[in-house]
Amino acid sequence: MDQAPVFKRRIPIQLRFNDADGFGHINNNSYLAYYDLGKEDYLMNIIDYEFYRRDVVPVVANINADFYHPIFHGDNIEMQTRISRIGSKSLTFHQQAVNIKTGVVVCECKTVVVCFSLKAQSPVEVPDYIRKTVEEFEGDNLNK
Repeated sequence: MDQAPVFKRRIPIQLRFNDADGFGHINNNSYLAYYDLGKEDYLMNIIDYEFYRRDVVPVVANINADFYHPIFHGDNIEMQTRISRIGSKSLTFHQQAVNIKTGVVVCECKTVVVCFSLKAQSPVEVPDYIRKTVEEFEGDNLNK
């Protein structure tokens, strides 16, 4: 039996007043900004605090999100983030937004980012320091 993946990085999400739509729940477009906060947290705190100052940066290539339950203003939401896969030139972020009070996963997202050289203006291999850091942090959690 497969074990569920473990999300080691978790941050609270501050819901903003303007995130709510006319139906009284958080608009689905806002979720992508929440996922970005989780990715930035992971990149800065696990991989490299100043990743954005390097030549090789992550560039989003694909995003897929599944919306399971609405979020309402006032809900306590936690963004959980992990890297589930390392390819030759890409990383796959797997994230889920969880209602802390109920424990329910309200949305799940997978984002593929490509390692991109700003100098060469082209995709490049995942740098060794990123690969090693992620493998050490995620351990057996990779490829699940």
